[in-house]
Amino acid sequence: MHMPDPTFPPLLSGHDVPSGEDAFEAACERAATGELGAGDVVWSRNVDKVDMAIVLEPDVTMETAVQMLPLSMVAIGDCLGVLTPPQVGVTFTWPGDIRVNGALAGQIRAAAAGPRDAASTPQWMVLGLWLRHRRQDNDPEPGEVPDQTWLSEEGCEALTRTDIIESYSRHFLTWLNDWNDDGFRSIHGSWLFRAEERDGEISVTIGGETITGAMQGLDDNGNLLVKESGKTRSVLLLDAFAFPQA
Repeated sequence: MHMPDPTFPPLLSGHDVPSGEDAFEAACERAATGELGAGDVVWSRNVDKVDMAIVLEPDVTMETAVQMLPLSMVAIGDCLGVLTPPQVGVTFTWPGDIRVNGALAGQIRAAAAGPRDAASTPQWMVLGLWLRHRRQDNDPEPGEVPDQTWLSEEGCEALTRTDIIESYSRHFLTWLNDWNDDGFRSIHGSWLFRAEERDGEISVTIGGETITGAMQGLDDNGNLLVKESGKTRSVLLLDAFAFPQA
């Protein structure tokens, strides 16, 4: 299938990889060698899914830089909110799952270079997005995996990989500009608006531990607040990041 290459707004530069290569892994490897830096976007030529990653070079500590993960999620939420039909519901499961009409459709992945330390400033950060778009021959049939879905199965057949990459990139920059001006507050509210378990029960496995309880929202840095056994605890967003150079 022929599809136009995505074009990117100013401040972002695109770098394609073959359809069989993982864009997130490629971005991490090239950022680690210095081949890629802030504003570089790696995107896959796979036309059946969205697979891309944005490289950043934060000038803040990891305690604050982790906010880029929920920022990425509200950007894809806005992107899909504009591109998909009105009946399509886009929600989030902390820390990075993207759900379409309740089923898992994609994820934001995050990695940073340096020690796993909230007080350290990362050398670079990579935020990867993947979204299931069209079922491939080796994918399960609809209904076989009720907790998974593809955008094309949810009334989005006309959307293309390029449409989503271009729109997401623009929304990402818009939210990054807002974050630079106003901090995490507006991101916080937009993320909670789409939270799947808002005011309900949540179960999260992160950092080798499973936490189950009543979701109390997020704190000012995007960490999850869960009421467990009558006490509210904070689940660190930092633990959702990979540190390939650590």
